[in-house]
Amino acid sequence: MNSFSLKIILATGEEQTACELLAARSGLSKSKIKDAMAKGAVCLTRKKKGKKRLRRATTLLQPGDILECHYDEAVLAVVPPKAECLHDAGRYSVWLKPAGLLAQGSNLGDHCSLPRQAELYFHPPRLIFPVHRLDREACGLMLLAHDKEAAARLSHLFKENLIDKRYLLTVVGKPAAEGAIRLPLDGKPAATSYRLLAHDPATDTATVEATIATGRLHQLRRHFALVGHPVMGDPRYGEGNKNQSGLQLVAWKLSFRCPFSGRLREYVIDGAGALA
Repeated sequence: MNSFSLKIILATGEEQTACELLAARSGLSKSKIKDAMAKGAVCLTRKKKGKKRLRRATTLLQPGDILECHYDEAVLAVVPPKAECLHDAGRYSVWLKPAGLLAQGSNLGDHCSLPRQAELYFHPPRLIFPVHRLDREACGLMLLAHDKEAAARLSHLFKENLIDKRYLLTVVGKPAAEGAIRLPLDGKPAATSYRLLAHDPATDTATVEATIATGRLHQLRRHFALVGHPVMGDPRYGEGNKNQSGLQLVAWKLSFRCPFSGRLREYVIDGAGALA
């Protein structure tokens, strides 16, 4: 069995461990169930406690519990690239997310996500709250909060555009020296500004620096594709922009006032993803 989804509502008399129940219902070995649990593919919903990923195989289930397992053998077999913690500010941290790593987990697991890697990085463990997104195919800087107040304050900065986020992209063709793209995405307003940094006539590609005033799904990739300058290496948007090097989009700069100290914080990496 390569993939399946199970949702079990525990009835009276079914009190047993999560691993035992899932193995019995799915036909998989306990070792495979334990692996899926460790990688975040199993969730438990319990009254007054809400829904959480369940990793402890020996958890004794109770009547009324809702146990979910979304098993995908191919996803669980993926070995994700490693993120790097660039700065630990205590209540939040700054990370370099490599291409291929998810900004958040999914129902199929979280072992290929930045938040899970951060959870395993800190000793003693800390709470992890993602406060913004970055496409899986892109690399660059990301902020993670470590408590609810920090998450709320950082989210407010993002919402009010008080965080300067800048991106480096390699696109097809030669855009104007500077410009703004204001094309709606998914029926909602979307605004991207950019400036041309360099153009290579030999490959007819250009390096641009871009900023976004809105946060629509795949905004930069979609906007540049719509104006005829798709991002090189984009597997989803644009034509004539495929390559062997992956998506040429780097979140290279984050600048903001720390919501606790008021000090200016600036983090910069180069186009290859190294701390500048």
